[in-house]
Amino acid sequence: MKSAARLATCTWILFLAMPAAAAEVVYETNFDSPAAVAGWTGLETAAELAPGVGGSKALSVEIPAADGPGHRSARIKLPLGALRGTRVRVEAMVRAEAVSQPPNPWNGVKVMLHTTSPAGDQWQQQNSVFGTFDWKPVRFLAAAPRDATAAELILGLELVTGRAWFDNLKITIVSRRRPAGSPAKAGPVYKGHALDRLRGAMIGPRVGAEDLRVLGGQWKANHVRWQLIWGGFPHGPADRGDLAAYDAWIDSELERLDSLLPVCREVGILVLIDLHTPPGGRNEAKECRLFKEARFQEAFLKVWEKIAARYRDSATVWGYDLVNEPVEGILGEGVMDWHGLATEAARRIRKIDRKHAIIVEPAPWGSPESLELFEPIDAERVVYSVHMYQPHQFTHQGVYDAPVGIAYPGEIGGRHWDKEAIRRALRPAIDYQRDYGVQIYIGEFSAIRWAPGSSAHDYLRDVIEVMEENGWDWAYHAFREWDGWSVEHGPDKQSRARSEQPTDRQKLLMRWFEKNERP
Repeated sequence: MKSAARLATCTWILFLAMPAAAAEVVYETNFDSPAAVAGWTGLETAAELAPGVGGSKALSVEIPAADGPGHRSARIKLPLGALRGTRVRVEAMVRAEAVSQPPNPWNGVKVMLHTTSPAGDQWQQQNSVFGTFDWKPVRFLAAAPRDATAAELILGLELVTGRAWFDNLKITIVSRRRPAGSPAKAGPVYKGHALDRLRGAMIGPRVGAEDLRVLGGQWKANHVRWQLIWGGFPHGPADRGDLAAYDAWIDSELERLDSLLPVCREVGILVLIDLHTPPGGRNEAKECRLFKEARFQEAFLKVWEKIAARYRDSATVWGYDLVNEPVEGILGEGVMDWHGLATEAARRIRKIDRKHAIIVEPAPWGSPESLELFEPIDAERVVYSVHMYQPHQFTHQGVYDAPVGIAYPGEIGGRHWDKEAIRRALRPAIDYQRDYGVQIYIGEFSAIRWAPGSSAHDYLRDVIEVMEENGWDWAYHAFREWDGWSVEHGPDKQSRARSEQPTDRQKLLMRWFEKNERP
């Protein structure tokens, strides 16, 4: 979610892996009896019962081509008492006939969980379902807020034409959030460095020696998050799955890092090595293919063994960020979920390198709320990292087709956003640090430079102040990458040139960097 080609779709959707253990069923139906349709609304105008899986009954929704793309659905209220504070698996068998290609991935055939809470509405689903296909499973996992005030399941079609059938619906609880206010873990917090704070920036893949001398020497940043990124995010050449080509690319990137580590040491910058592009890349749904094929997981583990062996004696390297914004989806055959894979990677790294920090982001997307369902891994010297871009309507305005003109602080997405709202959005990280006695690292945070007036500056100021009051290390996104996030560029979206005078955002970062201790 960080460059012109990096806006993640529905980052609040928790596409997570299904644990093997049996789970509590919240709702289940196959539409085979009159009782099965009790409670559903919209049936009289939007849907009908039709032949289902194996000759049973199914719910069918149709929008004729002659009517043009539209929206028709059936929905049912779900039991709040059972859902609050859980992660659930939603699954249905779906069939489609001539469902037109939707204008956005989140339109089309809808199997959706909609929840409402004081924080706003969440619409969680599997994206990009359309076309003509026989019965197949549609599955996703989603989070229900602790304070949800309403929840419903929606079946239907949105902004398309065609017909879809739905059968064998099932919602099961697969995990529950930690109880609020868990006892704080006592003892010192491992940070992986001896400095008061790491304050720096993520850097673009073309940053060179002189750029580093500006960031570290002139601006006084004391660390960088160093992207190992192949061709862009979320998609790039790694998506083709050619592991020989991937290995050649990794080797070339590590050689480049080796050539610039002396400059980092010269200007007092510690380096976090960030595997932005893992083996296999991502599929069309932006899920990491690490979680689809075992060969990519083994390649991933070998990559980290290689990196650990190469940098175990480096005093300039701070640590290893295992995967940028992991997204699991439904697991493939014989693969580990992210928690298991991160644990195995940490175990292998520790056999080689017992010194450097291991940085782990929760799935999906490294979001603060994802920490609520991610237990610490069984490994030593681990730092936990999240990225902060909430509210996305503000931070990503004007990226792709997102509306512009959204000011901060103010009403955004039906909710008032100010410093206190930012603190609430980061509350899962605050609680995680308290409950487990671990260090939190904000590996990315930003606001688009053309936000109205002083909005971008004000947002960054408030995020930094919340991070600082919690003692977190942080990296701004990004230094000399895409100019949309650049603090060296002014508010004119059409201007691609750096500002002749420091912007208020650049001055803000530099004021904080001035506080840095040098390694």
